[in-house]
Amino acid sequence: MSGVTGDVVVGVLALQGDVREHLAALAECDVIARPVRRPAELATVDGLIVPGGESTTMSKLAATFELLDPIQQRIKEGMPVYGSCAGMIMLAERVLDGRPDQRGFGGIDMTVRRNAFGRQVDSFEADVDFDGGPFPAIFIRAPWVEEVHESVEVLGRVESGPAAGRIVAVRQGHLLATSFHPELTGDLRVHRLFAEMVRFARED
Repeated sequence: MSGVTGDVVVGVLALQGDVREHLAALAECDVIARPVRRPAELATVDGLIVPGGESTTMSKLAATFELLDPIQQRIKEGMPVYGSCAGMIMLAERVLDGRPDQRGFGGIDMTVRRNAFGRQVDSFEADVDFDGGPFPAIFIRAPWVEEVHESVEVLGRVESGPAAGRIVAVRQGHLLATSFHPELTGDLRVHRLFAEMVRFARED
């Protein structure tokens, strides 16, 4: 917890990926945004974003920086966490096409296929039906969700193209995940949703 009355503090896991872009988006959502690289920094935040990057590398770095177990514990305790792209993989209970030694944080009862949309050169933009309206989503070597437990709320699906209908945004309680990168779009709806989740958790 932040320990400062009235101030909502959201961390961004700063091991690799789009850390700066997430911090900038959070700054527009009336929360205090901080990078998190150490367990002591994790202890100061009310919520956490796990950004895009490379999930196997992120797994190794989280272990090296002694963050795997503390983040898992905070998730169990109810800390809100949002994962984008590789962050979605890190929050999945089950990962297809991952490395045998790959560890994540878990928490969302879903099966995710790593690099489902292809390689870096297959990155693309597409409208996603997100929470009742179109969202200009950017996919970069993105996963998609193969299946979800009934307790998981589907917030977004690809609207058209070969991947039409694929699940790319989900929520389960205090956890949120997207296959795409909202921090690269200028559209703050996902970050505002997460900021509200963190505020609600603080007040609960």
